[in-house]
Amino acid sequence: MTETGQRVVVVDLRIPFVRLVLFFVKAAFAAIPAAIIVGFLLMLVTALFAGLAGDGGFVMMRRSF
Repeated sequence: MTETGQRVVVVDLRIPFVRLVLFFVKAAFAAIPAAIIVGFLLMLVTALFAGLAGDGGFVMMRRSF
């Protein structure tokens, strides 16, 4: 098989400032639900490790006096 593709080098990309700002605002709003989901998953993993480690998870609740 012979390759007939051509290489392309992008030298300049013109994006209006307002469209770029809108893109980043949309990306920030899209990141919020993703961060919530990742935080929830990390909470579950942490709870799993705490449950496997034992101690009932009440280390901070004990009184030392």
